[in-house]
Amino acid sequence: MSISGWKKKYDEIIREFNYNVKDDMKSAKLLNSLLKSDPPIKKLKSLIENQIVFIIGAGPSISLSINILKEFQHVTKIVADGATSALIENNIEPDIIVTDLDGCDNYINNIKDKTMVIVHAHGDNYNKLKLVLGIKNCIGTTETKPFGNIYNFGGFTDGDRCVFLASYFNASKVILFGMDFGDVIGKYSKKIIPNKLLKIKKMKMAESLLEWLAMQTKIKFYTTSKMMAGFIKINYNDVKNVIRSEF
Repeated sequence: MSISGWKKKYDEIIREFNYNVKDDMKSAKLLNSLLKSDPPIKKLKSLIENQIVFIIGAGPSISLSINILKEFQHVTKIVADGATSALIENNIEPDIIVTDLDGCDNYINNIKDKTMVIVHAHGDNYNKLKLVLGIKNCIGTTETKPFGNIYNFGGFTDGDRCVFLASYFNASKVILFGMDFGDVIGKYSKKIIPNKLLKIKKMKMAESLLEWLAMQTKIKFYTTSKMMAGFIKINYNDVKNVIRSEF
């Protein structure tokens, strides 16, 4: 099951970016065939449900977030693809990585066995999906209709899929770091960006999806990055107060 209203949003994405639904399904079917029959959903749920969750993106401000992330090592961290490299470089262990595998070259060999990896299948990453065979705790996702071992938690890019994931499993509070959605692409995003304008367009779509999501849930959303509708803008010192108020 996917979030109510997602089908309409997916149709908008298909039209806006001229994607092919059949290509998305083809990749999803391959990923389903590669994954084990008993995906660790209970483990994933236990990391998120009723928990404060940090969402960590690969935007330029991620470098400014490192100290506060280190201070709260016990908080569940859901990390968008390339941002994983920033954490690993600073000895911060991600709990959950959300990736479509296009920015994973710098960290794929350093994923700890206990780290959950949410791998997304779409029409452009068919040839990379066999990388999941080397990942221990892997769950597959799609933007199309879920089936078999493939889930649809909602979301479009790695960054906003992190937030949709936290919402799907009912986190108590969600705090964003490095989710800037601006015109500057962070150095941890991925090595080569063939079309910067397209990348920025995707980020704008992701931002609009998160603002839509914020209207669908009672979860409290906070951001240390860009101000967005439905999110409470806080600074790094405020993070400590948000966390302490939970206990």
